[in-house]
Amino acid sequence: MSGFDLKGERLVIERLGQRGEGVARGPHGLVFVPYAVPGDVALAEAEGERGRLIEIVTPSPDRVPAFCPHFTVCGGCAVQSWREEPYRAWKRDLVVQALRHAKVEGDVEALVGPLADAHGQGRRRATFHARIHRDALERTRVETGFMKARAHDIVEIESCPILAPDLAGAPRAAHALARALASLGKPLDILVTATTGGLDVDLRGCGELAQAPLRAALAEAERLDLARLSNHGRSLLERRPPSLTMGRARVTPPPGAFLQATQAGEETLAQLAVEMARSARRALDLFAGVGTFALRLAERSTVHAVESDKAALVALARASGDAGTSLKPISTEARDLFRRPFTAAELAPYDVVLFDPPRAGAEAQAREIAASVAPRVIAVSCNPQTFARDARLLIDGGYALERVVPVDQFRHSAHVELVAAFVKISAARGPSKGKSGRRRLLG
Repeated sequence: MSGFDLKGERLVIERLGQRGEGVARGPHGLVFVPYAVPGDVALAEAEGERGRLIEIVTPSPDRVPAFCPHFTVCGGCAVQSWREEPYRAWKRDLVVQALRHAKVEGDVEALVGPLADAHGQGRRRATFHARIHRDALERTRVETGFMKARAHDIVEIESCPILAPDLAGAPRAAHALARALASLGKPLDILVTATTGGLDVDLRGCGELAQAPLRAALAEAERLDLARLSNHGRSLLERRPPSLTMGRARVTPPPGAFLQATQAGEETLAQLAVEMARSARRALDLFAGVGTFALRLAERSTVHAVESDKAALVALARASGDAGTSLKPISTEARDLFRRPFTAAELAPYDVVLFDPPRAGAEAQAREIAASVAPRVIAVSCNPQTFARDARLLIDGGYALERVVPVDQFRHSAHVELVAAFVKISAARGPSKGKSGRRRLLG
């Protein structure tokens, strides 16, 4: 029989899974039930491992009311109905379990510090999705908002409680731009970032705008008083510099550049990295972006920043130059670190090596770092699983894991970030094989 069992099953939620779903033991194995929390007795429809919550029969003592009316419909948040203390313990444990799964030895519980709350005032950037619908009479309807949970439909929103106050006007701006471009008849992704100059918007998914829709978009950008409007990373209009403060520097990122989701998240990650770098004289920042870490490290150290995105490096270099003597020199290099990682020999001159790769991690680069003599390594990650894999490579290369700090800037989601410090203690002995071949950690 296909599809959900409409009769439902009475399930006791035992724990929360890696995606923020409640985990229960059904008659045929584990069932993952979104929006249920540990301690709930829930009635759920089940299809294999997939569950759909019908009703909370008996609420968990740790269940709290959700604060957003779109919760369980919008796919943006996975966990809003759980008391803060167990929520924080679960997020920290995502890092602990990833390290254990990678067979990282030592007192992992002691190595992983408390979860750092980096939500701050909320998200300073968000992507809104727009869909254009036309009925049989050629009447146009525009939907703008976030994606529904487990679906490709749109949840239309006028406000979102996890957005920073400076981004409060973003839903209205996204809807206005989508209406202005309704003649395209194409889905739109509208990336909005709050900057010191105002809202910075990049239109994606629609291809290069032709003259008529371009004029409509530019007119709407003027009316909305946007700082900048871009189309697939190409600036169309800049009324004010869409700048951000990073330490002692002011950066104007290129359109659509990667940024940390919250200002508090950026500041927390950078503060931890600078603290772990200690008194390094020469620092190497790999996957440097627009300078989240390089610009802060340069308050103490000379920095070489490496990144594949040339536009991001231009923004970093300009910010460094504008900061003048308040920062030590920052040199830049455009390089694809996945295809051409820094070699062990190239890493030798640096006192500290920092790497902050995308979610896929940096296996090739981690292997080179493992073979190097760099005395200190700082790893920043948004994926505990790929971090643990790369950490295992460093440990097998003679590094000891000193400290890991989980960071929660994506509150109410299953995403957790971290900053970790490693120190070189011995030459590489090759991959571990069995318990006798594993290297113990400091701490």
